[in-house]
Order: sequence, then structure tokens, then C-alpha cells
Amino acid sequence: MRKRAIAGTVFSLMVALAGMGSATGFDLLPVAERQVVRLGEPAPNFQLRDLNGRQVVLSELRGKVVLLNFWATWCGPCRVEMPAMEKLYRAFSRNDFEILAVSTDAQGVSVTRPFQQENRLTFPILHDADYRVGLTYGARSLPMTFMVDRQGIVRHQVFGARDWGATEAHQLVQLLMKS
Repeated sequence: MRKRAIAGTVFSLMVALAGMGSATGFDLLPVAERQVVRLGEPAPNFQLRDLNGRQVVLSELRGKVVLLNFWATWCGPCRVEMPAMEKLYRAFSRNDFEILAVSTDAQGVSVTRPFQQENRLTFPILHDADYRVGLTYGARSLPMTFMVDRQGIVRHQVFGARDWGATEAHQLVQLLMKS
């Protein structure tokens, strides 16, 4: 009886996967094995649109330190860290430092714009609704932040929310500006 139940579950899972179109069992394995960003390696380039529909290209920010944050409006810890990110953003010149907040919200601008306005955020909010950039970076949990130096190299990876207004965060940005 137990073997029959297990076989039924496996069969149901196979049918469900087959019904997902291209997301078959063969496609799932490569996602798990994809290369993720490693410290000391170049940050993968990407192009995403901001709240106003303008294209933002990571490689065009070379020469600046970039805080690349993956988040969503429904993510509690993400919501908590955003005001501190704004303080950090205002503490440094746009010539030297940029924040790119990459939203994974499927609803896009309809949820991120009200959030941005409510929290008076001035840093760019980009949209990765299909999570392609997030997967490229290996951002499997939210929030997840990557610190990219002036040469476009990933120097730090931060899992979870942080107090970006803290002295340590300012010191990290200053240290990366010197590299």
C-alpha cells in the first residue's frame, strides 16, 4: 500500500512538471547547478527598467561603488532596511556611489511606486519580475545584497536585512571607493 502511495505521488509530480511547459525535471537541475556570483569575480551585467521605464545597465556604472539589493514589497525585512539604505544613499555623491534596488515583485510599478513614494526613496528601483537577474546572481532569499567595487567586481555578499545607516556600512562603502 505504501509503495503504491509513493508511486502515485511520484507520478502526480511528473504529470505536474510536464504540465509546466518548459519547466520539466530536466530543466530544474540546471537551475540548481547554475553558476552564481562569486566574490572577487566580475558582477554579471544586466539591463532592467526603473520606475519611469528607463533602461539601467549595470556596466554603465563602472567607476562607482554599487550596492545591488534584491528585494520585494511583500518582504518584511526588505521593508525594514529600505529607510537605512536611503540614508546611506544620501550620504555619498552620485559620482562615487549608487544603489540599485532590484524589485522581484511580479506586479512591478503598481506596487513599487506607492512603496517608493510612501518611504520617500530616491535611489533607483528596478524591476526583475521574471527573476532572471536574481537567478543569475544566485539571490535565493530576500533581501540579498551585493557590493560591487568601481571596477565592477563583487566584493561583498550580504544575506538578509542590514542597518545600512550604521557606521560599518559607511566604512564599507568608503573602503570600496578607495579600491
